[in-house]
Amino acid sequence: MNAPAAIAEYLGWLVIEKGRSPATISAYRSDLHEFCQWLETSAISFDEVNAGVIERYVANERASGRATSSVNRRLAAVRGFFNFLFNEGELTSDPTARVSAGRRAKTLPKPISEELMSRLIESVNATQPRDLRDRALLELLYGTGVRVSEAVGVHIGHVDFDEELILVTGKGSKQRLVPMGRALRFALQRYLQPGGRTLLVSELSKSSLFLNHRGSALTRQGVDLIIHQRALAAGVSTKGLSAHVFRHSCATHMLEHGADIRVVQELLGHASIATTQLYTAVSLHSLRSAYAEAHPRAHERD
Repeated sequence: MNAPAAIAEYLGWLVIEKGRSPATISAYRSDLHEFCQWLETSAISFDEVNAGVIERYVANERASGRATSSVNRRLAAVRGFFNFLFNEGELTSDPTARVSAGRRAKTLPKPISEELMSRLIESVNATQPRDLRDRALLELLYGTGVRVSEAVGVHIGHVDFDEELILVTGKGSKQRLVPMGRALRFALQRYLQPGGRTLLVSELSKSSLFLNHRGSALTRQGVDLIIHQRALAAGVSTKGLSAHVFRHSCATHMLEHGADIRVVQELLGHASIATTQLYTAVSLHSLRSAYAEAHPRAHERD
């Protein structure tokens, strides 16, 4: 069996049949390529892969010092690949079927405070096209909690000012509507007026909402670069700051202000409420910290 051809067929199936995003396909391609490189280094042919080989691969990944989440992600890519080959009749058995992934430690999101978030967003107050774009982008990320991939995928036609809604496309090509708050609405309207987005647009990507200086659709990497540059200018620490932190902050701050957890689940596009409950833990942590600092009897003995 030719490994590169099998991988190409699998990735094509993920795109066509499963609707996986370009980012997911890129990650799977990279993981499977590294798995094949490990096989070559270990002098193991693709046809010789069995459960023992997979276990050796996982053990090697863990011994290299990779985080459990990274090892599990790579194993998921390999497992999906061999499961596909088995279901297609290319293999008589699935060598990954009985290989278990390590338990992933729960990591809580790390939002930034409302004060710092406001300082960062409101520091972008100039009227040049890039300034208007960046203000609208930051307002969207924090105001709706959308994923960065969803933000860069928004088109002009997805913004409905009459209904104050934005259509976003999430994981698995699932679409949902997110509300447009007053701050976001104002920022988007300024960006879309003459002198804003119109000075960035090109024929190649004229429907994309957020554009880079070349007139092409803004990328995920471009978004994080904008956040980094704007945070430096605002005097906000860039350590661990990314577009995903805006999503965490949106959810956490809403829950702290009394939002129903199911509303936050719908807003963020979580398939399972268990994912949204992580933000509840963050809110409880903040509550405990505030109580310990503020209540006069928080540290009194009996």
